[in-house]
Amino acid sequence: MSKKRYGRYERPRRRKTSSDKPVSDIVKELKKESIPTIDYRERSLKIHGFICAKCGREFETKDRHLLTVHHKDGNRFHNPLDGSNWENLCVYCHEDEHSRGLLGDYLNDKKE
Repeated sequence: MSKKRYGRYERPRRRKTSSDKPVSDIVKELKKESIPTIDYRERSLKIHGFICAKCGREFETKDRHLLTVHHKDGNRFHNPLDGSNWENLCVYCHEDEHSRGLLGDYLNDKKE
């Protein structure tokens, strides 16, 4: 009898891992080991206020979900505690900020 082969190699088999811990405990351990995240959105709102840095629209507490944090250098992992890389933008200005580069690239490709 020959084994059924898939291509040049045998079909990979799943290895059973024996663990006495339930999955929920493993997940808790992994979360503890991960780098703690700083809620930079709340910090930015506290530093810069509920005002869009681009259009100047002022927001109230009930409308705060319309304000987003824009990273000036484009790196969402660069979060200095002094807020120097952040600016609060309303969702409309934030979308405009990120679509400008795409539109510019599109228009430059059309001209060439």
